[in-house]
Amino acid sequence: MKSIFDDVSRQCSKRVTHSYSTSFSIATKLLAPGIRQDIYNIYGFVRFADEIVDTFHEHDKEKLFNDFHDDLHKAITNRISLNPILNAFQETVHKYEIPADLYEAFMSSMEKDLYKSEYLTQDEYREYIYGSADVVGLMCLKVFVKGDQERYDELKDDAMRLGSAFQKVNFLRDLKDDVENLDRSYFPHVNLSALDEESKLNIIEEIEADFEAGLNGISHLPVEAKLGVYTAYIYYKKLLGKLKQTPSLEIKNKRIRVPNHQKAGLLAKSYVFCRLNLI
Repeated sequence: MKSIFDDVSRQCSKRVTHSYSTSFSIATKLLAPGIRQDIYNIYGFVRFADEIVDTFHEHDKEKLFNDFHDDLHKAITNRISLNPILNAFQETVHKYEIPADLYEAFMSSMEKDLYKSEYLTQDEYREYIYGSADVVGLMCLKVFVKGDQERYDELKDDAMRLGSAFQKVNFLRDLKDDVENLDRSYFPHVNLSALDEESKLNIIEEIEADFEAGLNGISHLPVEAKLGVYTAYIYYKKLLGKLKQTPSLEIKNKRIRVPNHQKAGLLAKSYVFCRLNLI
């Protein structure tokens, strides 16, 4: 029965989420059951594409990526794929009428990671972030508002800013790996191999402005989504605070993390704030 295969596909996406991201997994568990699986389905898709370009160095990454992209098109068209991750994703795409321009923009940014190592202008930088992060936020927003186009249009700008904030924090956190192992430099006009305090603080100021806009959007989310998204928000805000306090040269030399005991405290804080409607 196809229902068994579909269930296996959904379980694969859930397993990918739990295996690759503890923080995102925790936040997703705090979403209402009715929308939780669809966020797993989106995460599984974006994680697999990202893994191809970031990890599989001993293989022909371009061929793997192109094959995955072709399989994505077939999955959407045929409403089925023998790749369980794509099978689960196409289900969510059709369920919420997620437009093709969102996941195609994501694939375009991922493809750039195969050959592009520097982003020299603000336009290039913004285009990459839009595709790699903003559209992921927009796909999730489609799920959060259950396809309500009017509410989606009201919240999409703030959702994009929140996605941008998350991605820029990731750029700072992963600075060592991006520069030394992947030979990538995302921030324009910044020498990341010799990051100074002024440049670091300028980047953080930009991220803080994105977070402020993102919080406004969170406050207007449906109750089914608010706790999970707010938990992710305060986790990333905590991580940004640690990066702000860390000397710039130290950021280049090690990956900054939020310890598990602090994550537990953030979870409790987000629960209280949401229960008391303080967001």
